[in-house]
Amino acid sequence: MCGIYGIWAEAPEITSRNFLVKAGIALLHRGPDHQGKWFDPVSNVGLGHCRLAILDLSPQGHQPMQSADGRYVLTFNGEIYNFAELKADLACLGHSFRSTSDTEVMLAALSEWGLEAAIRKFVGMFAFALWDRADKSLYLCRDRFGEKPLYYGWLGQTLVFGSEIKALQAHPQWQGQIDRQSLTLFLRHSYIPAPYSIYQDVYKLPPGTLLRLQTPSPSPRPTPQPYWSMATATTAGQQSPFEGNANEAVEHLDQLLRTTIRQQMVADVPLGAFLSGGIDSSTVTALMQAQSSRPIKTFTVGFHEADYNEAEVAKMVARHLGTDHTELYVTAKEAQAVIPQLPALYDEPFADPSQIPTFLIAQLARQQVTVSLSGDGGDEIFGGYNRYLWAGRIWQQVGGIPPRVRQAIAQLITRRSPQSWNHTWKQLSPLLPKSLNQRLPGEKLHKLAIALASDSQEDMYRRLVSQWQSPTDLVLGVKQEPSTPLTEPSQWPEQQDFIPWMMYLDTITYLPDDILAKVDRAAMGVSLETRIPFLDHQVVEFVSTLPLSFKIRQGQGKWLLRQVLYRYVSPALIERPKMGFSVPIGNWLRGPLRDWAAALLDADRLQREGFLNADLVQQQWQRHLSGQENLQYPLWNVIIFQAWLENYGTT
Repeated sequence: MCGIYGIWAEAPEITSRNFLVKAGIALLHRGPDHQGKWFDPVSNVGLGHCRLAILDLSPQGHQPMQSADGRYVLTFNGEIYNFAELKADLACLGHSFRSTSDTEVMLAALSEWGLEAAIRKFVGMFAFALWDRADKSLYLCRDRFGEKPLYYGWLGQTLVFGSEIKALQAHPQWQGQIDRQSLTLFLRHSYIPAPYSIYQDVYKLPPGTLLRLQTPSPSPRPTPQPYWSMATATTAGQQSPFEGNANEAVEHLDQLLRTTIRQQMVADVPLGAFLSGGIDSSTVTALMQAQSSRPIKTFTVGFHEADYNEAEVAKMVARHLGTDHTELYVTAKEAQAVIPQLPALYDEPFADPSQIPTFLIAQLARQQVTVSLSGDGGDEIFGGYNRYLWAGRIWQQVGGIPPRVRQAIAQLITRRSPQSWNHTWKQLSPLLPKSLNQRLPGEKLHKLAIALASDSQEDMYRRLVSQWQSPTDLVLGVKQEPSTPLTEPSQWPEQQDFIPWMMYLDTITYLPDDILAKVDRAAMGVSLETRIPFLDHQVVEFVSTLPLSFKIRQGQGKWLLRQVLYRYVSPALIERPKMGFSVPIGNWLRGPLRDWAAALLDADRLQREGFLNADLVQQQWQRHLSGQENLQYPLWNVIIFQAWLENYGTT
């Protein structure tokens, strides 16, 4: 895991060289072990690298690295897990190697098979920049699911790129004009989806794409080309379905995950795993421990608020598996102390509240290890989110009701806050059947109201994944949001069922732009590498061949993954309602964070800054404070933008 950055400019040379120095300093947290730079004064192109040494800790693994034939120069962030197999194949073809790094294997593969053919052979997570001396072209590439970030943009006629926006900001021509349309997307989703960023003329390279640049000029602007896509993988899986039975699928997945995790346990530095005690992290940990001769180091962060604490379950799973477990209980005050660091960690507004415990667990793990495996991706790939379980069923029940009637019922539900419904439900619980005695019934009723107010299944899904339903009412000067995969049916694969359609969209939007961005920045903020076994593309492609009944069965998600886990851990140890990995933001905003938030949401301040509708913000803020409604997530988006604007934003 590292930081990469670079520049391609027409002139002057001294500006480019100075940029490489300053960008390297900005990304030092991503790779504190070595700073490397390469510059071609003829083409005025430069590449930089901050190294967090994981494989081959010697100087032989330093980057940027040149190919043996001198044609290619590479700066690379990530890991190629099948590099040993590729290295053996390349050795048979006459290649020799001076290091044990995967970077040298990548360069040999590029020289032997060509760029796109080599990329398709890579199993791993990666973002890289490649300079081809032969055809004077610069290539930017990002892994299939977007585990590793890569931003690029133009400052006049100069191209700059880097793992984080702060690298681009090192250039003296940086102005940082805020893109108000991107701001609407952030307020809707809590993140800004690729290819957009918060700044004009700065882009995220989409997952699974390759960008070829033949000139540093932005005109004509090149378009990233896909070398792999989830849509293609999904369609291929439907056309060639798995022909075995459920038991055979469990066995195949067990062996496939074992192989994947064994590959991802290769490191020349201490390695461990995040363990929450849920299905995903427990499976990863179990398969690690099953293939290790000594206890795996596992890490959990606990909270004193019972509704948000998973540490006790994680401890029981760790004890059962025999791991070397470390847990840290943090107070609300300690968790809140992370908040001022968020703008610097993420560079652009990012408002998933679970970023706070994610940073804390990364910080905890880094005290003992340099690499940690994670269970992220399991919900999207195996069908774990609650909306997969009830959204389709609810629509079948309410879709036939006339729209006006549905909307009237929705209004009746939302007149009372979720907290009020929870209180009423608790009073009625002795009279209700067990099936209706659910955790947080008020929140579930409000989700039902979303379904009732929707025009279609697709509209319902978009409402469920939106914090502000109409962010153009909130952002001044914007009449229309940019298009995204959620609004472009042309980007949808052919799906016969609503649930796989939701899973697909979550995988190409929420997963890379929220979950993976959150984990990358939190971990790299403390120089920790994270690895995500469920996102090995071979695992995903296999799961795409399976029927939905292997993923969701009898009202329970991740059925197939659970069967694998049950081979190692008793169901009684891990079966419990899904909790998530978050913090009580709503309560904090009414309590210890109230004064801080109120200052950021001050009406005069909002009017002076000129980005947001001050009246609308104040209206929602007062509703939240009064307890009429829990608006923690839409308000958190606004608060995070305001905090980011205070520290890093410009007009």
